[in-house]
Amino acid sequence: MENRKGTTFNLLQRPARSDSIFYFLFSILLLAVGCGAPGEPTPPIPPVPQAITDLAAQQAGDGVRLTFTMPGKSTLGERLTEAPTFEVWRGAQRADGSDDSKSFRVVDTVPGALAARYSQHGQIVFVDPVAPTDPQLRTGLPFVYRVRTLVSEKHPSPNSNEVALRLYPVPEAIASLSATVAEQGIALKWTPPTRASSGEALSAVKEFHVYRGELNPSSSGQQVSQQPQGMWKSPLMELGITSSPDYLDSSFDYGKQYAYVVRSIVDSPSGPLESNDSNQVELTPKDIFPPAAPQGIVAAVEPGAAPGSAAVELSWSINVEPDLAGYRIYRSEKEGERGSLLTPELLPSPAYRDTSVQSGQHYWYTVTAVDRAGNESASSTAVAVEVAQPSR
Repeated sequence: MENRKGTTFNLLQRPARSDSIFYFLFSILLLAVGCGAPGEPTPPIPPVPQAITDLAAQQAGDGVRLTFTMPGKSTLGERLTEAPTFEVWRGAQRADGSDDSKSFRVVDTVPGALAARYSQHGQIVFVDPVAPTDPQLRTGLPFVYRVRTLVSEKHPSPNSNEVALRLYPVPEAIASLSATVAEQGIALKWTPPTRASSGEALSAVKEFHVYRGELNPSSSGQQVSQQPQGMWKSPLMELGITSSPDYLDSSFDYGKQYAYVVRSIVDSPSGPLESNDSNQVELTPKDIFPPAAPQGIVAAVEPGAAPGSAAVELSWSINVEPDLAGYRIYRSEKEGERGSLLTPELLPSPAYRDTSVQSGQHYWYTVTAVDRAGNESASSTAVAVEVAQPSR
């Protein structure tokens, strides 16, 4: 019995030990589950923009004009909800044509909020100025550019495609551009440059390119290089080419605000190159130029509507000014004086019938032309008319 009791006692203890093991394993399981329990929320990882693949470069004066398309999606294919910042990197090539990876530096960073200022026709157009004294220019080796974008500083996009180009000397910028408004148009004049921007003597300039843009009034006084695209009503466009240091712009509209710059052109191994912009000239031309005086005035006395009355028929050659608004008729009873205005409203055509004449009187008629700006011409040559007494 005792052995049985002992045996029974031992058998009862085994489940107790099994329970301990069970509770031990259960505790481990709880700890494992507890490690996966939610704690503080993890912030989302910022998107990484896709790499730019269409970077292109062209020399523009002393600098380099870069063009590229900003990415619209992340590397995961998700649409970017904000315009990314873009960084412009510039480096050098070795003599063997390979990139010097240690030479690359960020030369400019444009925040996403300002990127739209450089947007033209769906692309970013950015000019990186290169000082004429830059040591790399003396090596004659190409400059290398790459661009990358980022929404978060720690998560930049992959580098764009690389572009390399060699820079050549260009003429120093014209600093003497002037503009005056004349009756024939806006006359531009300048002094041709004689040196390169680096200070070296310059061979003959091939030609000059004249550019004109229309400004918003709020942008007055800012240099072209300082003006974001939104400041222009119409951005700078090439207006004409000339081989002489002057140009006449006859295709403008009075009352609009214009900005002019001129660039000198020289030949180089890479083709024609433009200088940097000249000093910027702004003006708002006003029409202060009257039309020409009407010519060929003729007058004839005709019978009036009532018996015994008379009328004077006037006619003259039509003016050819494109902004002509109409004509005015003046009548005097004394030679050499303009007299009184017969037409408070402008006459649209070169003819007039005066029915207010009196028989037995002498009259002198003159005609003037008026343009849409209100400028009135000098008087035409006076034409004399004698209204005879009616016959009895």
